Amino acid sequence: MHLESPEYLLLTLLLIPIWWWRHQKPQQSTILFSNVYALRELGSPFITFISRIIPILRYAALILIIIALSRPQEVNVVKNIEEEGIDIMLTLDISGSMNAEDFKPQNRLVVAKKTIVNFIKKRKSDRIGLVVFARDAYTACPLTLDYQVFNQFVNGINIGDAGDGTAIGMAIATALNRLKSSSAKSKIIILLTDGENNAGEIDPISAAELAKTLGIKIYTIGVGKKGGAPIPIIDPVHGKIYARNPDGSVALTRIDEDTLKRISAITLGKYFRANDEKSLSDIYGQIDQLEKSKIKASRFRNYSELFPQFVWLAFIVLLGEILVSAIFLKIP
Repeated sequence: MHLESPEYLLLTLLLIPIWWWRHQKPQQSTILFSNVYALRELGSPFITFISRIIPILRYAALILIIIALSRPQEVNVVKNIEEEGIDIMLTLDISGSMNAEDFKPQNRLVVAKKTIVNFIKKRKSDRIGLVVFARDAYTACPLTLDYQVFNQFVNGINIGDAGDGTAIGMAIATALNRLKSSSAKSKIIILLTDGENNAGEIDPISAAELAKTLGIKIYTIGVGKKGGAPIPIIDPVHGKIYARNPDGSVALTRIDEDTLKRISAITLGKYFRANDEKSLSDIYGQIDQLEKSKIKASRFRNYSELFPQFVWLAFIVLLGEILVSAIFLKIP
């Protein structure tokens, strides 16, 4: 509660000398009555109690009037919050190499999908879209604010849905096609891959230059342990085996870090390397901190006058004092 004219509260100080004067003035020692029978009832405990209540009611009414003069007000603070969201296209590699098991006990794709879902939980007003790629690149989910639907698309992705290969340039171009008509002031691509570009009609550097022209920042993430990891495949006859090179040696995954670094540098983004599940989660956490939605908050104050309530309370107290005096003390 706010008081618009608190100086009126000083009037309560005047009540102190009034109270002192009324209780200190001399009392007459003798009153002569021809018949005191009618005064006997004044000595009852109930009448004594009522006679003590009367001054309290008068002082209470005066205090309520003084509070009303100070103009008490109820203050309502209204916040007007405007959020300026970011458009984010997540671009995920689903080639066969993402089946590598160096992110034990799960493969790279399972860990990447789980990390993406956790990343989305931290966003509030950002539109999120998803592009997946291997030999081909396509939009798995357009930009949306419906995170529940987005997560369903993420959980439904499997290795082999886009063929076999790694078309990084085409993946970037597909994501750019979704972002180019966006009216958001901030637009980014988060590209996650564990390989090197070996498919598609557009090379990654040309795609990065186009992103720079459109003012779209690209964060690149290379996943996989240093030195690479073997790639498991399911053979119809022998079951689970590991991919091999033409010379018979076990094929290992290889990340083209130089290209990923150039892509992020051209677009003023950043390159990250994830060696395990924790480091991948930390990377998305860093990106979350780097790309925050802009929030504008305005505060408005509304004042509601409360003095009428105190005036009515004072009136009711005074009316009660008059009625009590007239009914029980016979004072007109």
